[in-house]
Amino acid sequence: MSTRLIDRLLSSLIHKGTLELTYADGTKKTFGEPAPGFPDVAIRFTDSKVPRDIVLDIRLGVAEAYMDGRIQLDRGDIMQLVILARANSRWDAGRDLGSPKLHKRVISRAKSLIRSFNKPGSSKRNVAHHYDIGNALYELMLDPEHMQYSCAYWAEGVETLAQAQEAKLAHIAAKLDLKPGQRVLDIGCGWGGMAIFLAQRAGVDVLGITLSEEQLALARKRAEAAGVADKVRFELIDYRELPDRGDQFDRIVSVGMFEHVGTPQYETFFRTCARLMKEDGVALIHTIGRMGKPGFTDAFTDKYIFPGGYIPALSETVEASEKVRLIASDVETLRVHYAKTIDEWYANCMANKDAIVAMYDDRFFRMWTFYLAGAATSFTFGGMCNYQIQYIRQRDALPLTRNYMEKAENALLQAPEQEPRPAR
Repeated sequence: MSTRLIDRLLSSLIHKGTLELTYADGTKKTFGEPAPGFPDVAIRFTDSKVPRDIVLDIRLGVAEAYMDGRIQLDRGDIMQLVILARANSRWDAGRDLGSPKLHKRVISRAKSLIRSFNKPGSSKRNVAHHYDIGNALYELMLDPEHMQYSCAYWAEGVETLAQAQEAKLAHIAAKLDLKPGQRVLDIGCGWGGMAIFLAQRAGVDVLGITLSEEQLALARKRAEAAGVADKVRFELIDYRELPDRGDQFDRIVSVGMFEHVGTPQYETFFRTCARLMKEDGVALIHTIGRMGKPGFTDAFTDKYIFPGGYIPALSETVEASEKVRLIASDVETLRVHYAKTIDEWYANCMANKDAIVAMYDDRFFRMWTFYLAGAATSFTFGGMCNYQIQYIRQRDALPLTRNYMEKAENALLQAPEQEPRPAR
């Protein structure tokens, strides 16, 4: 029964490109037709229970069977397999990609909602699950210059990951309309790349906060090596604790952190930002977003990658900020920039496969590359994008036109960096 359902599913899904499937009993089926630009992939199920597991929940079933080595790739790699599936069902075309059954969607939505409440204690555990697995993995995967684990900006003339990440930092900094000596809060500062860049290029003082102990230690070391330890400070603290200290900032920036907030905490997040901003303050939120209506976190991502995480629709984000009278003064949608970024991360992981397997094991490597493949293709063919939303409290806090952004961006990219100091 499950085998027949798999045949029907793949027959309806794969039209361009080919997928050769060998079942555990040796039966072979081929789906689709060769087509320019579409992969030719061959997979093999190593046991008879794989079809059943996939039918119960397509994404989780495929992911776990692949992680456990029960789905073997005889031709092509995991990125090509996921491309083949998603390219045949582009979000833009209005078709759904193998959604789980209704009861599975209800269960997934309920679990996602429960885990997304993200109170301070659970937030730290959720962050540790992903970011405290060791800095060594991220040092192999990310750009060494700024260690940015978020969407890069592939502006005209940008060719490398390092260039694209620096372009992203300048693009965001320009929207903050920075002035030397201002005080900036970086919520979810990662390994300190944004904070260091702002201190070096814009002459501002930055407080970076994170819930990851691994990130905190490396961010401090990187700031010292960059020669900006006197202008950049990092703390292990939840953003919700800052207003009680009486802190206020001229500017607030948050890159790649809002995805971890969870819908029940959206209003709290924006209310906190509003309390932390000076009257003429500016905030810039950079987040992965859904191009369609609100959804839910799939079971694989919630279980293995980002527990408690949720990708917001633009409507959800702005609705929450409206409740605290923050003005969305500028909104930009980055469409395929993250796909290009993750492609570079995937290539780095594949090039460093032996080192990553030695750090963890084969199952982890398969899980991680499945995650990257799914993420990259969701931006190329699925409904994901990135939003950059600029907020102000006073309508006259910024110039009346956007011209200042381009001028500032060019200046930030041309500004000389300070001489780095050796790390202690």
